[in-house]
Amino acid sequence: MCEWERIKTQPPKSAEKTEEGASESAAAAPESPEGQSASEGESSSQWPPASAGITYELCAGLVDKPDLSLEEIARQEVLEECGYDVPASKLKRITSYRSGVGVTGAKQTMFYAEVSDDNCVSAGGGEPKEGELIEVVKVPLHEAMTFAYDERIPKTMGVIFSFIWFHNNMSPKYKISTNV
Repeated sequence: MCEWERIKTQPPKSAEKTEEGASESAAAAPESPEGQSASEGESSSQWPPASAGITYELCAGLVDKPDLSLEEIARQEVLEECGYDVPASKLKRITSYRSGVGVTGAKQTMFYAEVSDDNCVSAGGGEPKEGELIEVVKVPLHEAMTFAYDERIPKTMGVIFSFIWFHNNMSPKYKISTNV
């Protein structure tokens, strides 16, 4: 995120508002959350490549389907982003907490699920049309805590918290060394 901020430039002039208040570039291609039109991809000279903004994150999604439970929304996100089909009943609610305090104060609810090759139905990767650039990363359990505390690896607080939760709650149960 810091690298993205350091090297990004202002949006091109064509994205400025017209007299009618509409974005001129919006007619050409939809805008991604970063302000880069979807048709520009990583080859745009106006914006750094998406790889400049890579960070390790947990599987996540917006709670924007009022007819679905949090577990069902989490289930859909695991399937879309990670490629694992996990029944909602197999998701264990860990806790809810606030992130982005002072900016958004978003409420996050964390779940835990155990997966295996039996649950894997696709490669995952999210929805590129939604601006998602997702690669599923598997951290070996014996390297988990080293990963969590390595300040050179850009990651969210949720990742660190989830690794600590796993270390405290699941490692003893399965007699797994997570390298503390």
